[in-house]
Amino acid sequence: MDCRTTSSKCRPRAGFALIEALFAIGITGLVLAALASVSTLSGRSFAALGNYVELDDKNRIAIDTLTRDIRGANRVTACTTNSLTLEDSDGAALTYSYSPTTMTLSRSKSGVSTVLLRDCERFSFEMCLRTPQSGTYDLPVTTDPSLCKVINVSWLCSRTILGLRQNTESVQTARIVIRKQGS
Repeated sequence: MDCRTTSSKCRPRAGFALIEALFAIGITGLVLAALASVSTLSGRSFAALGNYVELDDKNRIAIDTLTRDIRGANRVTACTTNSLTLEDSDGAALTYSYSPTTMTLSRSKSGVSTVLLRDCERFSFEMCLRTPQSGTYDLPVTTDPSLCKVINVSWLCSRTILGLRQNTESVQTARIVIRKQGS
């Protein structure tokens, strides 16, 4: 560059100064960190939504199957917190069992076992009488299967999302009346 003025000398600019380069690197780093954060948050949200939809579908199928089988059963033959055995309408034994170690709920009938729920953190059965306690909607609990007219079930399922165990399905509860067992 040629300057023709007599009072000052002109210097040509050769590129960015060190300070300008540091600012550009800093701003680029902040933008990349923000993109990585948004990407991670979006991935976790999509995984949570996918898990919620899948667990919701499985829970609906499980509650529909439980309701159909309990309502159509002749009677309850045995019940614990983690297991329920019914005499099905055809006289065969039908068993639901929850395994806390494998976190699964299984349905077994005539030697055929099917897993209804996976990733189930807790599950419980409770036998009750049909007549509510006076002044409440609570049903009296019974330990005698021959008196059982209602089965209360409750469970909670969750999944691991990016290494963290998160509840992606709320607690499911149902109060199911046995229709066929004595009036």
